[in-house]
Amino acid sequence: METKGFKIGNTNIGGGAPVTIQSMTNTDTRNAEATAAQVLALEEAGCEIVRFSIYDEACAKAIPYIKALTHIPLVADIHFDHRLAISAIENGIDKVRINPGNIGSEQKVRELVAAAKDRGVPIRIGVNGGSLEKEMLAKYGVTPRGMVESALSHAAILEKCGFTDIVLSLKASSVSKTVEANRLARELMPYPLHLGVTEAGMDEDAVVKSSIGIGSLLLDGIGDTIRVSLTGDPVREVIAAKRILKAVGLRSEGVEVISCPTCGRTRVDLASIVNKVRDSLPKTGKQLRIAVMGCSVNGPGESREADMGIAFGANNAVVFRKGELIYSDLLPGVIDRFIADVKKELS
Repeated sequence: METKGFKIGNTNIGGGAPVTIQSMTNTDTRNAEATAAQVLALEEAGCEIVRFSIYDEACAKAIPYIKALTHIPLVADIHFDHRLAISAIENGIDKVRINPGNIGSEQKVRELVAAAKDRGVPIRIGVNGGSLEKEMLAKYGVTPRGMVESALSHAAILEKCGFTDIVLSLKASSVSKTVEANRLARELMPYPLHLGVTEAGMDEDAVVKSSIGIGSLLLDGIGDTIRVSLTGDPVREVIAAKRILKAVGLRSEGVEVISCPTCGRTRVDLASIVNKVRDSLPKTGKQLRIAVMGCSVNGPGESREADMGIAFGANNAVVFRKGELIYSDLLPGVIDRFIADVKKELS
């Protein structure tokens, strides 16, 4: 089922549009210069939509300044006070994210919807396993069903007001609950889904959790935007998101370097060779798949499957282009020769 499509600022979401990469600033939003600088850094890394916290009126007043200095859609993250969401809309925000469990009464949500409808601003209903409403907790506990019922009930309020530019996010720190909730939501609601595993943590553990949760849903054809939630520098979130989209086949730009895990047959320091090859090539631009393989078992076959590949013996290596053996040469010079040939392919 194709989701409803609409725009967030100048960016299409849902309706078959490409999956977009999101992140969130961790600056004090009241410091408009610092926040704008971080948004620009995220843009440069490849972020396509960015969210920041609006926790007082000074944050809302900073929106026009931040917007004037940046180029991608901006999302206001609101908790507890619907008046701040309305103020963010009046100050030019491109989308509002609310958590229905803590935004207040239905009347307050209706007031917010009226403002959003008047300005054409989409609303993301953000349901987190850790902050479900008391009624849902009492009835379902922290379960995928409870998360989906929460989203359904709050989407219904927006729908009663004639508002359907809705994005849904259903996140938990549990990968399995996140995946199950989004699969169920996709069956029951037509709205774009924003994917992520919340409170994933930091470093490799968090990237693994996010990759499994987001990646499995994307492979099911579920998801319209993604955020990899990592503790620390948000630029790392964007890099991880790009890698996830590339791994599931939804992004293809730039050079992809594949390499074997090595085994006892390997007679070269493959890790250092892979690093040299990867560091010598551009990260963006023309799509090219490069194979760097450690021995003659799988090496030639994998190298043939790549646009260009190299497979190492003890003292030499063989190089392939589009499945054809083009030369064999001795170590160590063959490495630099291979890199130079790859650069020619990219030019």
